[in-house]
Amino acid sequence: MLSHLLPLITSLPLTLSSPTTPTPTPTTTTCNGHPSYCNTPYSNLTFLASHDAPFIGPLPQQNQNLAIPDQLDLGIRFLQAQTHFPPATDDKDSLHVCHTSCILEDGGSLEEFLGEVKSWLDGHPDEVVTVLLTNGDNAPVESFGKGFEKVGLDGYAFVPEKAGGLEIDEWPSLGGLIERGKRLVVFLDYGANTTSTPHILDEFAYFFETPFDVTNGSIPDCSIDRPPGVNPDGRMYIVNHFLDVDILGVLVPDRAHAARTNAVTGDGSIGAQSDSCQSLYGRKPNVVLVDFVDKGEVMEAQDALNGVSASPLPNSGSLLSRFKNSWLYVYCVFLIIYLQD
Repeated sequence: MLSHLLPLITSLPLTLSSPTTPTPTPTTTTCNGHPSYCNTPYSNLTFLASHDAPFIGPLPQQNQNLAIPDQLDLGIRFLQAQTHFPPATDDKDSLHVCHTSCILEDGGSLEEFLGEVKSWLDGHPDEVVTVLLTNGDNAPVESFGKGFEKVGLDGYAFVPEKAGGLEIDEWPSLGGLIERGKRLVVFLDYGANTTSTPHILDEFAYFFETPFDVTNGSIPDCSIDRPPGVNPDGRMYIVNHFLDVDILGVLVPDRAHAARTNAVTGDGSIGAQSDSCQSLYGRKPNVVLVDFVDKGEVMEAQDALNGVSASPLPNSGSLLSRFKNSWLYVYCVFLIIYLQD
């Protein structure tokens, strides 16, 4: 019996997750999984966001457990990534997604990361995704622009029609973005120039952020960290809701308490910090950045902040994909091999 089970289990994810990408079909039934979002301005929604999305694995410098497509399948629609140049390169178009430096954690080229986003968008025509990139090496914005062009994502990106950018109440609805075929919104923290590269928007022209590198488990701080001294009125805002732990003077993601940090309610939860910030600024956060999006109640918190019922569950292919990439899958395979012997 066990000899028959081994081929079945080792081939199961490949067998059941192999259907080709569905052909996009226009529809206005739902936007990002909810009918009400179709008429909701982008600036009125709260997105639970994947902090350091491309840095995946069990090591201390890694912030996520799921691959990019699986994060999107889970319901994440806002991806943040750090960028740097690899060591010993003079090529100003060779940006990689790297955590702090490409020696510490190299998640691959910017094009590889963007290619995963494009592939997912192509299979999900009623979804809007946001990408926030950080410019750790002060690269020219044209280098980022070329990355989008190489994978064919530049045509997906939203460009404000109004010269000088949009006021907070001028953003289109998700339905409007979908109907225009502009289902990607891109921000860069430093170095944006919408004259030369109009589809890469200046993050701090539209947002302010709360402090990061927090080690207090209550994550109580809603003060403005960046840009310093800015007036919060008229700007969307990002809550940095990820907890670090200090190990011999080095801050690393607090994986052990991720479920509590990513809970809907309770001390140090997504809901608790969001409520504190809403009390301070008179409106809910637009983005809540979290580590380990698969831990806790991330999507439940997003639904609660947006006042909607539970998001649809991921499809079976997504669940199998996550199982295939989990330690549980590896353990099951080796257990069956052991029992067979």
